[in-house]
Amino acid sequence: MESIRIHQLARRIQERRAGKGVREAAKEVGISPATLSRVENEHVPDLETYRKICLWLEEDPAVYLGLKPESTGTTTARVHFKKGAAIKADSAKALSEMILLAQQAFLEEELES
Repeated sequence: MESIRIHQLARRIQERRAGKGVREAAKEVGISPATLSRVENEHVPDLETYRKICLWLEEDPAVYLGLKPESTGTTTARVHFKKGAAIKADSAKALSEMILLAQQAFLEEELES
């Protein structure tokens, strides 16, 4: 049994960079074009390269290791206003988008560390 599902990883990289050249995609990932090409050709990357690729793919590294992805333990933020007119709908929508962006940034930081 292989330690990494390299076929799935290679296919996912190809899907993610559809329409982009290897150089452009590699620059986004933070690795050399030759390294990205090798992984696309199903060569197992080193740990740091694997981490960078998973961040770029926005994938939990456990997916390609045959492990159950770690639960992020996400919670839902809720706000209760005492008066119905306490906040306008546009403001509430903007606040919800801000909360979701902050949560995404937090999750990305956790993956990087």
